[in-house]
Amino acid sequence: MKGLAVVLIVLVSLTACQSAGRYHVKQDSKPKFDYGEIDLSDATPIYEPYREINSRPYTVLGQHYRPMMDGKGFVQTGQASWYGQKFHGHTTSNGEVYDMFEMTAAHKRLPLPSYVKVTNLDNNKTAVVRVNDRGPFHPGRVIDLSYAAAKKLDVLKTGVANVIVEVIHIDESGMKTVGLGPTIRPDVPQTIAAPAPPKVASNQMPVDDQTTTDIAIKSMVPPSIAQDLIYIQIAAISNQQSVAELSKTLSQMYQVDVDAPLINDLYRVRLGPIKTEQKAELLIQALKQNGFENAFQIVIPAT
Repeated sequence: MKGLAVVLIVLVSLTACQSAGRYHVKQDSKPKFDYGEIDLSDATPIYEPYREINSRPYTVLGQHYRPMMDGKGFVQTGQASWYGQKFHGHTTSNGEVYDMFEMTAAHKRLPLPSYVKVTNLDNNKTAVVRVNDRGPFHPGRVIDLSYAAAKKLDVLKTGVANVIVEVIHIDESGMKTVGLGPTIRPDVPQTIAAPAPPKVASNQMPVDDQTTTDIAIKSMVPPSIAQDLIYIQIAAISNQQSVAELSKTLSQMYQVDVDAPLINDLYRVRLGPIKTEQKAELLIQALKQNGFENAFQIVIPAT
């Protein structure tokens, strides 16, 4: 019986967005009463050793998860959601008490604890949070924000938002790495160059996506050597600054050209052209493993 009790304790500690009998509130919600003004200051990344117990594989709702051993260099895009009153005061997967007014978050695979920079790609707002919990266990969602973090990123009204998640890694010597950026010592000033603006197709006629794409691409290919062009689309985003940041990240990660034609008021961020369909398929697999789960192939036929 003692062994069974231990198993039950482990299961209920995998909190974030799964339901469990220990939660007396059935539906999650915003705070039930006025807690006063909330401090929305970013979490301050520091070196914290990963807890070994948090690296063990686990299963939730029939899905198996294997946590990462090291989060350095991790970048992921997808949807963010948030969790609040229902889980407030209960134990997180890191063994701490969840406080929805702290700048924290839950992630399925990152080592615990970790620090991440979350950028809302819909409005370009950012927040730095400490990941100390597991979740969200809903298809398509990559991070669960605390109530405070969701408030700072303006996610409370929409419920979900398109985001990019970048791990802020601090090693034992104090060296800092943000996402795929360089490793630096935080007290050394760095010159941060503004991201290059995305390439935008000159033709912006109000026609369907495929027609506009064909016109933009074919104009760049001499008729004598025209051939099918293969692209991998990653996202469709309205904010130009977010497009520039995502384009820079993708270019650094995969060493492939990135463009973002403006089609029907949305920038279609994509990699390419890719030389062969085999290479495109391998790249799509790599993208999905790194969190770009909505990546898909586009082929522009030659004429």
